[in-house]
Amino acid sequence: MTALTCFKAYDIRGRLGDNLDAGIAYRIGRGFARALDARRVVIGRDIRQSSEELSQAVRDALIAEGVEVLDLGLCGTEEMYFATSHFGADGGIEVTASHNPMDYNGMKMVGAGSAPLAGETGLDAIHKLAEADDFGAAKPGGVLRDVAAEARAAYVDKVVSFVDISALRPLKIVVNSGNGAAGPSFDAIAAALAEKDAPLAFIRLHHDADGSFPNGIPNPLLPENQPVTAQAVRKAKADMGIAFDGDFDRCFFFDETGAFIDGEYMVGLLAAAFLAREPGARIVHDPRVIWNTRDIVAAQGGTAIQSRTGHAFLKAALREHDAVYGGEMSAHHYFRDFVYCDSGMVPWLLVAELMGREDQPLSTLIRERRAAFPSSGEINFVLIDPDAARARVEAIYAPEAKARDDTDGLSLDMGNWRFNLRASNTEPLLRLNVESRGSRKLLARQVAALREVIERES
Repeated sequence: MTALTCFKAYDIRGRLGDNLDAGIAYRIGRGFARALDARRVVIGRDIRQSSEELSQAVRDALIAEGVEVLDLGLCGTEEMYFATSHFGADGGIEVTASHNPMDYNGMKMVGAGSAPLAGETGLDAIHKLAEADDFGAAKPGGVLRDVAAEARAAYVDKVVSFVDISALRPLKIVVNSGNGAAGPSFDAIAAALAEKDAPLAFIRLHHDADGSFPNGIPNPLLPENQPVTAQAVRKAKADMGIAFDGDFDRCFFFDETGAFIDGEYMVGLLAAAFLAREPGARIVHDPRVIWNTRDIVAAQGGTAIQSRTGHAFLKAALREHDAVYGGEMSAHHYFRDFVYCDSGMVPWLLVAELMGREDQPLSTLIRERRAAFPSSGEINFVLIDPDAARARVEAIYAPEAKARDDTDGLSLDMGNWRFNLRASNTEPLLRLNVESRGSRKLLARQVAALREVIERES
């Protein structure tokens, strides 16, 4: 039995030719069908050059298990989520490595009803079956159906239904698709908006889907990738800029000055928008940066619910509490009315509507929140011994903390500032986030002090 190391906390990611290839993808496909006892499965893929070969292997595997395979072709992960519920499928698979390096690929998976799969909810069983590789002969009845056009039309209708067209005002928006999967899907949404006379004009950047990624891997969270969108916003005198990652399940925002907006402030903004629609609603957030979101939710009479970081955990919390919205500072936004899943297309439409209702530029909608709760942004450390670094931080800061939370990593409330230190779920990194109550100077001092402790050799 060959150990498969591409299985992560809640998805599959691996280096091509090392711990992921077509043969492994085939085994995963058969394991998926058998673990879920699936008779109908949706499959889609991103634009990476290896994705077609891997998705073909998964399709062949599903058919060998007697499954009806509904093929979406090139699409975003959220389109797979939506189609799984739309077609009443027993599960869905998107072949994607999102923002990982060129030599990586992977899969994101859901079960019936687009429910997330984590270890104990199906991923462990798939892992064991794929490792054992003891599937026997192919079963009869497997069939492949191309449902790309039908699925795209239904998805576009759902996304557009989130926005009140009458509340929109004329906006010029820069859209950077990063040569990922977003372009074709965005064009379909833009066409549907135009048919409804939405007063939105778009300036497309790096829009063609191109698996060679001529402008680099689409990961707008990296500071070095942000200037191209910011400059385009300023050059066009646009009202807003948006940028997508490779499978566009994340959407990143730039205001009219070209300034990048950190994800935690967008979570607060979207929480406020939903609470205006549904007073008293529940809002789910991750534990890394929390004060701004909790302050907004409390002020508007909602209930804030904290979840462990990661899409499988946020979705589970959203379902458990029937929350209307959930957000992570990493730019994942989850919606009850989008099969409790994340979408990169819904957020920018909601922000455009909010800008219309408030008749305010995006920078104004964010300015007070940034001042009230400054944050460091996520700081990543590659360390020889991350456990020792965390132990040093805990020993120094925990005795003085006003409150401690171990939901996901180490979170310590120090009174007028707070931090979260956690290991990444998907990469060999230690991640630090720090926030304060209204003081950037305090924030800078504490970030510097924590950095010194974390990077200390002994």
